[in-house]
Amino acid sequence: MDASKRGESRVKLLVLGGTLFLGRHLVSAALAKGHDITIFTRGRTNPELFPGVEALRGDRDGDVSALRDGRWEAVIDTSAYLPRQVKATVDMLDGRIERYCLVSSVSVYASFPMEPASESSATHPPLEDPAATLRPETYGPLKVACEQAVMRACGDGAFIVRPGILVGPSDPSGRLRYWTDRVSHGGEVLAPGDPAHPVQLLDARDLARWIVDRLEWSQAGIFNTAGPANPLSMASLLDTCRAVAQSDATFRWASDAFLLEHGVRPSADLPLWLPTDVPGTIDDDAARALGLRHRPFAETVSDVHADDAKGVPQATGPTRPVTISRERERELLSLLPRTANSGSIRAS
Repeated sequence: MDASKRGESRVKLLVLGGTLFLGRHLVSAALAKGHDITIFTRGRTNPELFPGVEALRGDRDGDVSALRDGRWEAVIDTSAYLPRQVKATVDMLDGRIERYCLVSSVSVYASFPMEPASESSATHPPLEDPAATLRPETYGPLKVACEQAVMRACGDGAFIVRPGILVGPSDPSGRLRYWTDRVSHGGEVLAPGDPAHPVQLLDARDLARWIVDRLEWSQAGIFNTAGPANPLSMASLLDTCRAVAQSDATFRWASDAFLLEHGVRPSADLPLWLPTDVPGTIDDDAARALGLRHRPFAETVSDVHADDAKGVPQATGPTRPVTISRERERELLSLLPRTANSGSIRAS
């Protein structure tokens, strides 16, 4: 199809993984614009979603034969973590796609998050070992290998998206949901680190909309994506959670040194907290110049809080961090000197 007309035309899209978090938001965004959608999943997660959408069944680690027929103008790959998964897919689809969008990660950057990341930052050496397994230390190098597999196979048809932290409704990680839930219950809340430390969060629905928009115009290249629209700090994140929940929560701020001394794990026990000596930020100017737009952060918080109110279950297993319990929080608060800041500290 002529790229100059693509933005006004219906596009045939194949989504590899279309029923969990970003995938489901991508399918919803594409359907809202009237595109033809096919999803390829194992059929295990939310199989009841999108009853009118063509659903192919298979497994990235085994049988991709369901992809042997059909032609698509673009593929959106949300579920590739190992280079062999990409190779099996591109080999099966050879000659029957025009564009391949791989959702990668800013974890490909060798110095991130200790240093800022732009698209020109150095990446990890690719991990091509077919016996490699997915672990925290291999995640970035494996994603680099996945990117290179797409670029080798698709050339100018490769569209690589490197998101930072994604949040929003249906997020299986529960990272933002930890805070919306905890703050909504009120009382004294253990607040981590420097209140002014920046936090970058991107609503997965905004990323989904941008990816679909760009594929309408046959986008290619490599792009970082981050958010929100306005600078966000840990203090303003917690204040927004409190305002949305109309909570009486107060915040006791514990220093990085205190938390680390007491064995609290950054970004895990207390999600989204990173010490101030981990200053890395994501430069996504190129994506913003091509139309990446962000809803107000309060809207994201409100929709995540609504998941709690509706009793939407969170994921279990490796996709969900093990956060501190309320008992552990109370223990830490009891050890925190009373000279520590409390109440609200607003910082942007």
